[in-house]
Amino acid sequence: MILPRRVPWATLAELDQLCSWIYADKADFDSKLLAIHRLSAWRAITYLPHALESTLALLVSITRDDIAHDTDHSLFLRQSYAAAIIRLVNGFVDPLQLGAYARSIASIANQIGLPQWLVELRHAATHEDLPSLELLREAAVQSLNWLLHHYFLPILNPSSAVEPRQAPLQSLGPLLKQYKSLCKITTRDVSLSSAYKSSITALVRSIERWISEAKVAANLAAGDVGWVVGSQYDSAFSDDHEKEQWALEKLCDALLEKGALVPLSRKKRVGPSDTFYPPATSIQIWSPLLHHLQEFHPELPSIVCGRIIAFLSDRDETNDENKSDTTFETCLARWVFWVVDTWPSNSQVDDRNLRQEVVINLMQALGRNLGNGFRNHKIAIDLLQRLCHSRPEWESPLNMLLQSSTPYRHIEWQNGHMDTMDERLERLQTLHQESETCVDTSSSEDVIQTYASGWKLLNTTWKPCPIGVHWATV
Repeated sequence: MILPRRVPWATLAELDQLCSWIYADKADFDSKLLAIHRLSAWRAITYLPHALESTLALLVSITRDDIAHDTDHSLFLRQSYAAAIIRLVNGFVDPLQLGAYARSIASIANQIGLPQWLVELRHAATHEDLPSLELLREAAVQSLNWLLHHYFLPILNPSSAVEPRQAPLQSLGPLLKQYKSLCKITTRDVSLSSAYKSSITALVRSIERWISEAKVAANLAAGDVGWVVGSQYDSAFSDDHEKEQWALEKLCDALLEKGALVPLSRKKRVGPSDTFYPPATSIQIWSPLLHHLQEFHPELPSIVCGRIIAFLSDRDETNDENKSDTTFETCLARWVFWVVDTWPSNSQVDDRNLRQEVVINLMQALGRNLGNGFRNHKIAIDLLQRLCHSRPEWESPLNMLLQSSTPYRHIEWQNGHMDTMDERLERLQTLHQESETCVDTSSSEDVIQTYASGWKLLNTTWKPCPIGVHWATV
């Protein structure tokens, strides 16, 4: 459920009036003073969104600059402008630091469309010498223009507002490829572990930062970046839980590509014969990363299993380019069993609940696809039987599902079938007319046996059959 947001204005007309005071005329000092008074009054009675706080700080700096005519106040004005711009950038970027590891301000600003030169100006004003007064004045003007197109217009008139430029989400494939290459080296030669430990740790942190970037992308996909007040956008990702789930699904999609969890070579996909686990080498490579991510994202096991089951159930034999190769799907099924069977007990997702969730998802997928050309049903059934092993409470539904696994017999349509249907229709209509003229229905052995009002049963050729099928011999 989306909770309502409290706003300082009573109607949009008040916000529209404030916007006209700010942007009507650059030389209109009185209008800017009215805007400052209105924002100060709002701040006295309620919390101001960060966009309005930044607007107020910028307006105060601009009006002080208009009043000061001598150069004695140059340092004071530079500090005032710099503080307003620093607060502007930090206030928009800091709420989007969503991961376990901090991301650079420049990368987050690039995602939300904040000009990079404002980020650089903020860095210079914070850690270096104060920028010049002319540069700070231009930065204040550009900041107000950015607030107009990214805050005021989306609220006042969403249809005419310019959509913020969204930076594309970077591919996770190169990071996973680098991680796999380094882990292969340490797996083959354990003595090199200490030499590559720092590099592998840096890659793991980069992958975690990518998840944070994906969560910000989920915000932008929903049109909600945290500072626009209103519900005019689609709020499908308004919940932080849903944003994280969306990001983890993107992570899992990258892990399911060939060359990640499943090796490229078919020979390397063969798992051990004594257990239904993935190849030992793949476990050594990917289990440290999966366990590390699970510490920060407890729902990762459930999402990994769900994405693999969805991938298996969506595969159709008619659309598969490589029908003879099932090693890829089998290896993915082994990863599901490994996750359910060996995930750490300190996870917030209880092992029994995860196993039950996977079993239910598998049964639903099999129930929808059995008999419809579902190519991987043998792999899914094998996985399901292994998950249900030594679980008496699941034996009955499993047996029911296996009994209905025989595909239906499809009969091809022929031209003579329509003539047969017309002939049957004519016979039924004739029997109906005869039943109306027959006085004693009990004496007619070959017409109709009357049951409840409106229902009649043929005596001669009727046999039990599925709905829509007539087995009578014509």
